[in-house]
Amino acid sequence: MKCDEKIMNRLKRAEGQMRGIQKMMSEEQECEAILTQLSAVRSSIDSIMGIMASENIRDCFENPAADPTIQEEKIKKAMKMIQKL
Repeated sequence: MKCDEKIMNRLKRAEGQMRGIQKMMSEEQECEAILTQLSAVRSSIDSIMGIMASENIRDCFENPAADPTIQEEKIKKAMKMIQKL
């Protein structure tokens, strides 16, 4: 699966949020504020994971393998990824 620009931008935003959290911690800011930011990062990562999983499922159906056995394996693999979420 290719990584599109939308996902890369979301990852970069989450990375920036993590750097901000590190700065907050080094500045000894309030625990509540840090936890709020950590929750926002977790939500962002969860969203990215959902987007990637759904794009993978869509790819399984829009670009099926010619061999039915291989297609079934692609779908099983995609379903396992969703179960891990």
